[in-house]
Amino acid sequence: MPEPIDIKDLTTEQAKKEIQTLQDRLTDYGIAYYEKDAPLVEDHVYDEQYARLQALEQAFPQFISQDSPTQNVGGAQTKSGLPKVQHPVPMLSLGDVFSLEELQEWEDRTKKALGFQPKYNLELKIDGLAINLKYEQGKLVQASTRGNGLVGEDVTANVMTIKDVPKTLPEAVTVEVRGEIYMPKASFAKLNEEREAEGQEPFANPRNAAAGSLRQLDARETKKRNLSAFIYYTAEPDQLGVTTQAGLLDRFRELGLPTNPDNRVIDKMSEVGPYLEEYTAKREGLPYGIDGVVVKVNNFDDEIDLGNTVKVPRWAIAYKFPPEEAETVVRDIEWTVGRTGAVTPTAAMDAVQLAGTTVQRASLHNPDYLQMKDVRVGDTVTLHKAGDIIPEIGQVILSKRPADSEPYEIPTTCPACGADLVHVEGEVVLRCMNPACPAQIQEGLTHFASRNAMNIDGLGPQIVSQLLDKKLVKDVASIYSLNREELLTLDKFKEKSADNLLAAIAASKDNSADRLLFGLGVRLVGAKAAKTILQSLGDLRRVSSASEEDIVAIDGVGQAIADSLVKYFKEPEAQALLAELAQAGVNMAYHSDQGPIDENSFFYGKKIVLTGKLEVSSRSEIAAWLEGHGASVTGSVSKKTDLVIAGTDAGSKLKKAEDLGITVWNEQEFLTAQGNESK
Repeated sequence: MPEPIDIKDLTTEQAKKEIQTLQDRLTDYGIAYYEKDAPLVEDHVYDEQYARLQALEQAFPQFISQDSPTQNVGGAQTKSGLPKVQHPVPMLSLGDVFSLEELQEWEDRTKKALGFQPKYNLELKIDGLAINLKYEQGKLVQASTRGNGLVGEDVTANVMTIKDVPKTLPEAVTVEVRGEIYMPKASFAKLNEEREAEGQEPFANPRNAAAGSLRQLDARETKKRNLSAFIYYTAEPDQLGVTTQAGLLDRFRELGLPTNPDNRVIDKMSEVGPYLEEYTAKREGLPYGIDGVVVKVNNFDDEIDLGNTVKVPRWAIAYKFPPEEAETVVRDIEWTVGRTGAVTPTAAMDAVQLAGTTVQRASLHNPDYLQMKDVRVGDTVTLHKAGDIIPEIGQVILSKRPADSEPYEIPTTCPACGADLVHVEGEVVLRCMNPACPAQIQEGLTHFASRNAMNIDGLGPQIVSQLLDKKLVKDVASIYSLNREELLTLDKFKEKSADNLLAAIAASKDNSADRLLFGLGVRLVGAKAAKTILQSLGDLRRVSSASEEDIVAIDGVGQAIADSLVKYFKEPEAQALLAELAQAGVNMAYHSDQGPIDENSFFYGKKIVLTGKLEVSSRSEIAAWLEGHGASVTGSVSKKTDLVIAGTDAGSKLKKAEDLGITVWNEQEFLTAQGNESK
């Protein structure tokens, strides 16, 4: 991108034109970010352009309009269908700085306004969604989003599903508190895996995933997303008897409100460096996303003296971390076909090191995203990790674009079968609608045999590919017709391999029917939804003939899943496939795979948290075992937690457990107790 003209060199007409362009562009970015939870650009790109607009408007104030993004807080009022809430005290956003020099300039203004050196409270800037919680006599009565700062959305029912947020305080106080709703990194990764497996568009980052989850019209959907919260502000500190920000956080902890434990009080700004260095280094290992550090004047009297502008408080500032980026070259744009027919572009690039890992590929999500970024083969691009997790292309470095570069042409036919690709109304992805598409069949067969579906050990992608090439299978039902002689024709397949695979196929017939439903790959029906549906209806044949009303009536199942299921089983091919599976002896009924729970188990009824790296078993395996013995495995530590099992490199959860005096076991102590349960 060309360097912008120095503001002092702009003519009035040039300034007017650039201001209008930036106002319109940033408004579009804001709508995508706040309303659609689908950002068009990375935070640092928005921040750079916003800072440019601020500087231009300061130099040419005659062109400031009331609807400029610099004059409004947060997002526009959305059309989500959620009730609106008027904020008695506006929910302001924070001003940003991007260097220690800018931070020092902010402190110089602060000291000048106060006439003395104040103390500061440092807090991590959580990458989430602002929330306002209203308690009356200690009872949570309302939760609302920031919205445009004056009017937000009522998300009370959804916030009630977040385990970290107390519904009742230990004291009968009446107070409004504010903080951040966020999605832990592990929950974000799991959610995107589930969405991709179900043919849905993955979220761009944890912040947008949290926002999309909190603004669901069905609170049951929000509950599935495993959101968390940190509370850090109230406009009524006198209601809680505190005079400083650090004291307020301690008071919140007394009331059982979730707070981030990593705040620190400093006497002057020159002490901020070690804190920034510490959390820049720790950032990647934190279980939640942060994008900077917030500096707040610690004393509330000083805060009142400093006051606010129309949009930001003068008593606080956000220092934004610079994005960790690397440059690389796009060598190819590959299109892959998923089992639901979604055709997705991926950039194949020269390998680079980023946040401790080697990165060579980055999803381009969908054709609209690819064209908006204008990524071309041969382009040099910046690469970063969205939410510190997902490799993502930031922008094309136009100055390094080859002279003979041509815009990338979006394919019109399926790369696997040649069928025409279509844009389904209401979707951004391209889809191949050919049910005989070999790529979809391969992905579908691989999914059917996967661990969380029918768990057919030995039937991985390479074996599936060979079976298709030799025309030994055509759909999932034909797996059950395979014989020893056919398997022995596969490359490097001997008698033992063939016998093992046949045994695994035979064993899969006895699986509970929820595994079968998940394995069929019905769009939007994940493993959890499949289990919920079969637990309720009992038999897959009943599911196949159920109406939308029958399915929606099941607690935890929404309209979209019901629509997808009914549409799938209306097809004659689906009914024929189900009949073939039943004929092959595949179980159609739901049965619990854990058997009755022993109420005498040590773990029965206990609330347990797993944290850190576990060496012998995975967290999911331990969680499944604990739940099978009557425990409730939760994601956050609170006063109600009975036990924390901590592996190596355990972080804030371990510290919180120790602070609360909760019993903590290492992995070996758990394994010993687990062994005792088996005796």
